Amino acid sequence: MNRIVKGKIKDFFKAILICLFALSIPVMLGLYAMQAKKYTDLSKEVLELESKQEKLIEENKKLVSDISQLSSAERIEKIAVEELGMHKAEAEDIVRVEMTGEKK
Repeated sequence: MNRIVKGKIKDFFKAILICLFALSIPVMLGLYAMQAKKYTDLSKEVLELESKQEKLIEENKKLVSDISQLSSAERIEKIAVEELGMHKAEAEDIVRVEMTGEKK
């Protein structure tokens, strides 16, 4: 009788082990599917961010170019003369001031 009980217990544990193994397969497949979706989502996000980065780099290049054009000496001189009525100072227009003495 002891042998029969041991054999049944052994068969019972084998059956449980087989069931656990059989149940673990769908769980593993589900986990794999979740990881695959997460990977796909992250890949899509990376592509979107790379595209956004390229657009920002191009916009930055354009802004740097605009700054260069807007701050050119020729443009500033043209605005000063035409719009503000300014002119280059002649030598006799320049007054030099020398300060001597103690600084406060």
